Order: sequence, then C-alpha cells, then structure tokens
Amino acid sequence: MSSKLKIARRAAAELRNGEVVNLGIGLPTLLLDHTPPDLDIYVHSENGVLGMGPRCGMDRAHPALIDSGGGYITTRSGAAFFDSALSFALVRGGRLDVAVLGALEVAGNGDLANWIIPGKFAPGIGGGMELAQKARRVIVTTTHTTRSGAPKILRECTLPVTARGCVSRIITELAVLDPGPDGLRLRELAEGVTLEEVRAKTEAQIIAPQGEIPRF
Repeated sequence: MSSKLKIARRAAAELRNGEVVNLGIGLPTLLLDHTPPDLDIYVHSENGVLGMGPRCGMDRAHPALIDSGGGYITTRSGAAFFDSALSFALVRGGRLDVAVLGALEVAGNGDLANWIIPGKFAPGIGGGMELAQKARRVIVTTTHTTRSGAPKILRECTLPVTARGCVSRIITELAVLDPGPDGLRLRELAEGVTLEEVRAKTEAQIIAPQGEIPRF
C-alpha cells in the first residue's frame, strides 16, 4: 500500500456518524474510498455541495458535479446544492465539524502552511484560510517529509502561513501527532516504524507517552 493510501485509511477512521466534513483537494479526497459503508457523514465542498460522494470516472461524470479540485464526483441521497455565498457562510459560521487538509508545512504548535510556495504558480488560496480557521477540528494529512527527504513538520513554518494554531491532529505514513504549545504529542506509530525514525524525520519536538505506543 502506498504512503498516501495508508494515510487516507488512517485518517478515515477519525470521522464519526453525523459529522459535516470538508475534504481538501489532493490526498484528503482519498478518505471517501476508505470510509466504512455504514458511516453516515455529510461531505461539504466549498463550491456548493453538501452530500458529496467519492470521485468517479468519465463513464459516470456529470459536468455540473465537481469538487473544489475540479474532479468529477458522485452524490449521496439527499445531497443539497447551493451558491458559493451560502457555501462560505456555512464555513465561516462554524458549521463544519471537521476539515481534512493537506500541508506543505505544519509547525509543532499547529500553524499550517498549505497554499503556496513563493515563486511557484498557485491558483489561489481558495477556501483554505476559512476552513483552517473555522472548522471545529482540523486534521492534516501529509507525507512526513518532502520528496527530497526534508521534514515537513517543523518548529516554525517557513512558507506563508494559512492559519495559526489551527491544527488538531497530524496524520502521516509514520505517525499520528497532536500539536500543542509544548510540542507534538505522539499518539500512534505506523506498523514497523520506530520512535527514533519519527524523531529523525521531524524538526519539531515530540513528546512520547510512557509505555507501549498504539499502532496503526
């Protein structure tokens, strides 16, 4: 199983019945392929859908049904459609239980940078800032390091910050970590991964629990 699928499967286990959830573009959209069939959640997309289902192929694509990343989507029974003004009112009004977002960098205190690398083209921040600030719980799903092996979980973000202190939980292919004012609290390790490996690939301080660490 690839690192991204491993992250998506673990992150899907965070969702609870009845929650209103926004899944950011990229890796977070994979969660819908790993949720149990009896999980009753309402997936919101800031371009005007509540009740989004998994992405679909061209054989089932409808040109009016896309997610915020432009991918063709399915919808669940009872889905609702509305304009962007109402969609962002739902976000800014604190109606989302969970936002699952990707990250370019995330700091040990929960600061998040996820929308631009200066000098490289980006289409815009979209709804990222509102989601990061207003969702009741923000879960970051990201690979633990960059393609070159540099840590993505840092003492401080070096890229433009999307929102400060917003992240409740970080899920990577190596570990589950909860940011806080005194550092990252290690909650789980991936199977076959050691605490020393996670510390070596993380710039921010990690606080490990006493005794056996749960695995995923």
